[in-house]
Amino acid sequence: MPIASEVNLAEVFFVSTGAITILQTLGQCSIDKRFITLFQNEEDLPYEEEILRNAYSVKHWMRYVEHKRNAPRFVINTVFERALKELPGSYKLWYNYLKTLRKQVKGKCITDSEYEEVNNAFERALVFMHKMPRIWMDYCSFMTGQCKITRTRQVFDRALRALPITQHHRIWPLYLEFLKRFDIPETAVRVWRRYLKLCPEDAEEYVEFLQSIGHLDEAAQQLASIVDNENFVSKHGKSNHQLWNELCELISKNPDKVHSLNVDGIIRGGLRRYTDQLGHLWNSLAGYYVRSGLFDRARDIYEEAIQTVTTVRDFSQVFDAYAQFEELSLSKVMELLERNPNPTEDHEIDVELRMARFEYLMERRLLLLNSVLLRQNPHNVAEWHKRVELYEGKPHEIINTYTEAVHTVQPKLAVGKLYTLWVAFAKFYETNKQLADARIVFEKAVQVDFLKVDELASVWCEWAEMEIRQEQYDEALRIMQRATAMPKRKVAYHDDTETVQMRVYKSLKLWSMYADLEESFGTFKTCKQVYDRIIDLKICTPQIIINYGMFLEEHNYFEEAFKAYEKGIALFKWPNVYDIWNTYLTKFLNRYGGQKLERARDLFEQCLDGCPPELAKNLYLLYAKLEEQHGLARHAMAVYERATTAVKEEEMYAMFNLYIKKAAEIYGIPRTRQIYEKAIEVLPEADSRKMCVLFAEMETKLGEIDRARAIYAHCSQMCDPRVTADFWQTWKEFEIRHGNEDTMREMLRIKRSIQATYNTQINMMSAALINAAVTTGEPPKDAMRALEVKAAETTARAIAAVGASGGNIMFVRGETQGGAAKDDRVVNPDEIDIDDEEEDDDDEDGNGTEGNDGVSGDISKKIPIERQSIPAKVFGSLHREVEEKEQNEMDE
Repeated sequence: MPIASEVNLAEVFFVSTGAITILQTLGQCSIDKRFITLFQNEEDLPYEEEILRNAYSVKHWMRYVEHKRNAPRFVINTVFERALKELPGSYKLWYNYLKTLRKQVKGKCITDSEYEEVNNAFERALVFMHKMPRIWMDYCSFMTGQCKITRTRQVFDRALRALPITQHHRIWPLYLEFLKRFDIPETAVRVWRRYLKLCPEDAEEYVEFLQSIGHLDEAAQQLASIVDNENFVSKHGKSNHQLWNELCELISKNPDKVHSLNVDGIIRGGLRRYTDQLGHLWNSLAGYYVRSGLFDRARDIYEEAIQTVTTVRDFSQVFDAYAQFEELSLSKVMELLERNPNPTEDHEIDVELRMARFEYLMERRLLLLNSVLLRQNPHNVAEWHKRVELYEGKPHEIINTYTEAVHTVQPKLAVGKLYTLWVAFAKFYETNKQLADARIVFEKAVQVDFLKVDELASVWCEWAEMEIRQEQYDEALRIMQRATAMPKRKVAYHDDTETVQMRVYKSLKLWSMYADLEESFGTFKTCKQVYDRIIDLKICTPQIIINYGMFLEEHNYFEEAFKAYEKGIALFKWPNVYDIWNTYLTKFLNRYGGQKLERARDLFEQCLDGCPPELAKNLYLLYAKLEEQHGLARHAMAVYERATTAVKEEEMYAMFNLYIKKAAEIYGIPRTRQIYEKAIEVLPEADSRKMCVLFAEMETKLGEIDRARAIYAHCSQMCDPRVTADFWQTWKEFEIRHGNEDTMREMLRIKRSIQATYNTQINMMSAALINAAVTTGEPPKDAMRALEVKAAETTARAIAAVGASGGNIMFVRGETQGGAAKDDRVVNPDEIDIDDEEEDDDDEDGNGTEGNDGVSGDISKKIPIERQSIPAKVFGSLHREVEEKEQNEMDE
């Protein structure tokens, strides 16, 4: 120890000269001179006195140690030793003493004798501190740094035995770190096994350690036990499936190092448990046999895999690995063959065999993939058809495939149309001139309990079409007669509890083909019976009725055809009956024309009763054409008038135009005024504006300028100047041509009035929106602000235009000037005076003209008036007897 052997450690307790005097006085011992020279420090006297008074106080000893912190190593160690002599059970003293000793040897060679002195200090400390884990941890760490493996292992073992198990978790990390630091595999494996008994959740770290030291067999065993333990939770977040993959990869890639496990059984167990990753597991198993040199066994595994996988992804993985294996095997054999200058016949045969295997594998790829899809769903009809196409040119395989398909696919589980398999099977025999076999297939097909009636009907139709292709027309009719035969008891078509064979007699598809066959190859009587039977079963469609009628017309049974149409009309309602009515009426008019006018009228009235507006236009036009060609003009006009309100809103404008055109042709243009008035009242606002413009143009052509102006004024009430600028431009052009300054000013006044009205409405709407925004707390929309700004700008432009119109607008003298310029009365623009006053004007004026634009006779005598001849179209078909007389008076 640091103190000389002549000195009794129990008697060393001071450092000053005064203390030595005290010791000598007491006569307790003799002091070595070398020892005395080390303690020549009077600052230690207070601490020595405290120690004398409180020899068992840890606090005073620690204070003394702190005072001697910068003293030589021998001095501070002596103080610690004196303290521990008095207090051997103090953890604080031992901990700090050991810590000081470790600092003193830090940086020195591990073979230095001072290391052993520290080890002895630890041993002495553990006599009293053997239950303190911190002491053990420091001791173990210190021993690990000395590279004394056996002694360090023994210290770790003593620590584990001395400490309770609840504190072992503090020792084991240091122990494991010690094992990883030194190459002691056998010791490490044994220690790890002991550790896993305490902490089995760290088995993954053990596996990693075993892999790092090359003990793969032990690692595989441990990993297998982890996978088999369903309660194991990975610290790395790995799933049981990931651990399985690791195990398979480990045992498959190291067949020469893993001997204690049944690799085939383990991987096949994984195949049963993890069906979503079969491809990887199959490849692992095959790879195990490949690395083991069992190539034929590996090939068998690959074949088994591609015959059992059920997903395209797994198949792709296995097939690619299989192809790579065969290709690599072939390339290796060919390399050996190239190196051998004299290859034997066996070598060449081996190469050809491997080449044939590889080519056969690549040829089978599509077929194997189809097998995978059929294993996914054996009831997939489309995949069975693809399989047949893959066997093209191999009739035996095609027949076997069709046979397997029709026996495998269940009608209720079929994906696709099952009947197409039966039909394709029969057509295959037909193509190969085996009609008897084709008929046998069809005979079996019609007995299959299909899911839907339409599928069975399609089989019957295909059978009949096959007979037609073979020119067996009587046989085709017999087949259709058999298919449409009535069952023994009546069943409902949509009753799913009954078999399709019981319900197929009501299939429209069957009856339609039966009717076509009868028309082509049967007699008139049998075909008529078929159509009548369809109508009696109430399964006909409007097209069937039309076909029936056309069939009867072809055989000159016109009245029978009309009866057939009437039967169809009784069966259907609008809008399905429209085609029947249209065909019926057209055929009736083509047949009789005007010979049976009253009957035709009754048909049209019956047709139009309940006709929806979207289908009424053509029927009304057909009715009106009948009246024009064979009836009365007033009846035709009545039909047109009814049509204007019977059609849908979008077609009313076109119908009014047609009505006006026909009225002008028959009665003359003046009679169209009433139609215009009604159109303006009935039509929507947009179409009403167009009609007003047409009305005004008509009046202008007739010379009725005031009437036209009144119409424009009336129409202006529905024309916002900001939206309908075209209308105001048209009125302006009209006033320029036919008006004067006063009429133009009146037009502008009306325009401003209308604009103010719309602005008021917009302002009211804006105020309402602002109030709503204030109430709800939402800001007003930007669109409304923009509309207000636009309205203000439009108003400003209109005012500026009126202010500047004094000298810029040039008027053209109207063709007929009225007295409005001298009359100060304000005319109501809403009043349209379009009464039929032509006769009164004729009587009062006596000159045969239809008024002078509202100007009285007296004014007309004072003002020179230019007269124009009235167009002949105004009078229509009426005869003007006094035409020449009036013309003479106008000349005078």
